Amino acid sequence: MARPGERRQESVECVSELREWRPVVSRKCTDPLWLLLFFLFWAGLMFVTGYAVMAGAAERLVLGYDSFGNICGRKNVPVKGVPLSGRDMTNKKYVFFLNSCSPEMQSPKISSVSLCVSSCPQEQLNSLEDLQSFARNNGSCLCVYNLSISSYTLNPKAAELCPTLPVPPSKSFPLFNRCVPQHPECYSKYASVLISMVNEMDVFHRILSGILAGRDTVIGLSVLALAFSFIVVLTFRFIRTLLVHTLIALVVFGLLFVSGVLWWLYYDYRNDPSTELETEKENVKFLFGYAIFSTAVTVVLLSLILVLRKRLQFTVQLFQIVGKIMGRIPFLLFQPLWTFLILIIFWVFWVAVLLSLGTAGTAQTTSEGQVEYRAFSGICYMAWYHFIGLIWTSEFILACQQMTVAGAVVTCYFNRNKNSPPRHPVLSSISVLLCYHLGTVVKGSFLITILRIPRIVLLYLYNILKQKESTCAKCLLKCCFCWLWCQESCLRYVNQHVYTTTAINGTNFCTSAKDAVFILTKSSAELASISCFGGFIIFLGKVFVVCFTVFGGLMAFNYHRELQAWVVPLLLVGFFAYLMSHSFLSVFEVTLDTTFLCFAIDMETNDGSAEKPYFVDQELLMFVNQNNKLTDRQKHGSMRRGSEDGTELQPMT
Repeated sequence: MARPGERRQESVECVSELREWRPVVSRKCTDPLWLLLFFLFWAGLMFVTGYAVMAGAAERLVLGYDSFGNICGRKNVPVKGVPLSGRDMTNKKYVFFLNSCSPEMQSPKISSVSLCVSSCPQEQLNSLEDLQSFARNNGSCLCVYNLSISSYTLNPKAAELCPTLPVPPSKSFPLFNRCVPQHPECYSKYASVLISMVNEMDVFHRILSGILAGRDTVIGLSVLALAFSFIVVLTFRFIRTLLVHTLIALVVFGLLFVSGVLWWLYYDYRNDPSTELETEKENVKFLFGYAIFSTAVTVVLLSLILVLRKRLQFTVQLFQIVGKIMGRIPFLLFQPLWTFLILIIFWVFWVAVLLSLGTAGTAQTTSEGQVEYRAFSGICYMAWYHFIGLIWTSEFILACQQMTVAGAVVTCYFNRNKNSPPRHPVLSSISVLLCYHLGTVVKGSFLITILRIPRIVLLYLYNILKQKESTCAKCLLKCCFCWLWCQESCLRYVNQHVYTTTAINGTNFCTSAKDAVFILTKSSAELASISCFGGFIIFLGKVFVVCFTVFGGLMAFNYHRELQAWVVPLLLVGFFAYLMSHSFLSVFEVTLDTTFLCFAIDMETNDGSAEKPYFVDQELLMFVNQNNKLTDRQKHGSMRRGSEDGTELQPMT
């Protein structure tokens, strides 16, 4: 009597053998409930977006605002109960404190009355007459708005409505647009209070300030990553032996150089005696983590390159075959452009909502007729929901590209006449995806998100435990983190073959997963080694893009150290660079994996006879046979060396 496990395995094999494994014509919608769940999730995101737009003001974070609720550098709407609010501050871009020499800290802001002014006083002003002259000559009024310039010397309350005399010379600060006094005594008092204010801001707001302050740099680095991605795509499309060696040399140089720069910056920051701000201390911590991570990646990749150096010629042949396949589908190279544009639109939307969410709060009027902003207590939960939306939606967009590319390659592979490929395979694949298989893509991207969120939570817990002496807990968190990363990598590999199987058979996610695993377990290990080595070369291309983009970011951000948590925006730039390179190079990766899965299916379901001829191209078949012969020679060579050394393993009797 057969056991239950054996019966299940036999049923899976029976179903897989009965399946024709051809692109089906008649399809039905797969995993519709998951698509409904995704729509409901996005309904929640729209609620978060609506609240952030209504209650938030991202300009307050970086432009600064006065004591009456006016944001400097833009037009404002009136606040009920505050007569000095709602003013046009388009030409008044700097925040000036009336008592800049002896300010006091009232969390979370400076207690001194602040105004929006068009320019900071460059020279010391000793009297009300000097204030009046400065206002007339520079158009910058340093007294409260309801006091006219002509009344500076006539109004008996001018001493209360104007800054404390003497007014020290000041200049605008590069990040927060504040007028910072230049007198040594005033500067020391003002700087100590400003440091306390910045340190009391939570990490969320400091990161947002850094992103907004370096937004031009972030955009420029994203364009640089796009250019590098194009270069690598063209390299892989028209690859030659010299280009492979050049790419590997550049990757090695980039890894060593970036690691060296990170360690140098860490040493420079750590030994800087002026490091007082919490943002600067965070920069030191992040630089130390980056340096360790970069060094570890460098050692691992250099070791792999050294071990696999003898297979470079096979790499050239492999990518020439992939290039020939993509030559039959010329529009396949343009597919990453659409994916990239959609990702950029989504990321811009996500960052805009995040900035608005970080400044969401209600304006409350004080007894002095001033304005204070109180944050909503549920903002933290909304931010986490918004962050999950970033991961899930980004993975969904990338999975749609994988399904599109897989469908186009499948259509061309299972075509008898290789000289006459199907018409518009990319558009046909997109239409099949949108009409039938969006639910399957949603489910695959959701599983990736489920594995990534615990990694982020563990990373957050690890940062908390770093300040405590809990070595056992730290080690346990690291092990869990590595285990989740391995699970995510395996799931990504399986997902790609699931999408290919769905593109062929039109089945749902679970059924496609069973069929794909069945085919992969029966295919030869040589096919897996070819696919893995090709994937490793593509990964080196991604490393090339990230390395040189991060290097450009290090050089750009290092010139703006003042009060900026620039290491976190640099991490964001590195993440965007990897996603860009992944978006472009995944075309080759998906084409490679799909081709070899179709090859395994072809070998499994056909025998080369007249009744069941192979679909495979002769060039691909010759390449696989040559690789198998090379692998066999290496195995026999190692066995011969083992027998010569007297260490050959004998069979057990």
